[in-house]
Amino acid sequence: MTKSDNGKARTVRIAQQPEADELLGRSPLAALVGMLLDQQVPMEWAFTGPLTLAQRMASDDLDARRIAAYDPEEFTELFTGKPALHRYPGSMAKRVQQLCQYLVAEYDGRAEAVWEDAATGAELLKRLNALPGFGTQKAQIFLALLGKQFDVRPTGWREAAGAYGEEGSHRSVADITGPESLTEVRAYKQQAKAAARAAARST
Repeated sequence: MTKSDNGKARTVRIAQQPEADELLGRSPLAALVGMLLDQQVPMEWAFTGPLTLAQRMASDDLDARRIAAYDPEEFTELFTGKPALHRYPGSMAKRVQQLCQYLVAEYDGRAEAVWEDAATGAELLKRLNALPGFGTQKAQIFLALLGKQFDVRPTGWREAAGAYGEEGSHRSVADITGPESLTEVRAYKQQAKAAARAAARST
């Protein structure tokens, strides 16, 4: 996923932190974990999480097999240590470990195996939706991220990603390529929340 045709890592600017973005650009598992963490915290915080976790594990990357086999209590401590890795560090530690255990069981511990041979966007969406912690919306956003920034584009990927796959949109992390687009995505999210609250009040 994170390799271009010439074998170099991708350049992404999602976390808005060079070292964290460098990891996201070369590590399929880091990108997947960042997407998992992207809820109820700022997007930059979520996608910096994989780097923080790797550093606390004294590594320059994440390893699904190592995480899957980690003592659950000790793994939770990696999340709860100050500063906490997430707003809900305990529950997210459990979800990350469950994700890695699933990857080991179903994909030999290789995160990129989830998408590298998917023939269609619909098939890829189904695979992503089956991952622990990934509902339909999160799966569609990650599918859009794969297509827009990592050139993972099976037939029908935009359609499978729904509105998140639209070209030129600023709906999600899939559309963040720098500070300006981050601001636009954040504004869209705030507008969507405001509209949802207004709709709820009118019912």
